[in-house]
Amino acid sequence: MASDVANVFAAQPKATGALRRAVLGTAVPTSAWTTPNVLFVDQGYIGEDGFEQAEDRSTEKKKAFGGSVVKVLQTDYSVTVQFTFLESLNLNVLKSIYGEANVTVSGDGEIKVRKNKLQSPHAAWLIDVFDGDALNRTTIADGQITNVENIKKVHSDTVSYTVTLECFEDANGDNLVEYIALELEDPTP
Repeated sequence: MASDVANVFAAQPKATGALRRAVLGTAVPTSAWTTPNVLFVDQGYIGEDGFEQAEDRSTEKKKAFGGSVVKVLQTDYSVTVQFTFLESLNLNVLKSIYGEANVTVSGDGEIKVRKNKLQSPHAAWLIDVFDGDALNRTTIADGQITNVENIKKVHSDTVSYTVTLECFEDANGDNLVEYIALELEDPTP
């Protein structure tokens, strides 16, 4: 098979947003063309580095007497996605990071964010990016923000939250599922 530049993909966010979150248990789309449930809420602008997906497959080599490798055991598998929330004043973003119970809004509109040892909530996540007529959709049935990098508050930059999202196995044993459609619209009637 010959090389084909049409198979090269450069991710761009959709105008409707690239990242959405819904409460844990919300059904994730099962196709790139499926309209997401209205419970999936846009998470605003994401940093220019986009989404970095990491797969960690830890192994252990078993050796025979004499040093020959006779078996490679997989001891761990995990998937994480790292990205930066740019909208630090977005109520939905703050709730995604710190949880509903830790983010409240007073009657005059003031947002209160309590930062404590409570874990970030598990949720369903959806990442949609496109290139021309191609769409790449990543669905995460159960994801939890497990790390927030240092937050800088300076006059020369915007406040942002760089986070790591741990992707847990769904009922099928999948940490995440990607759907790649070569056309933005479903070609079936």
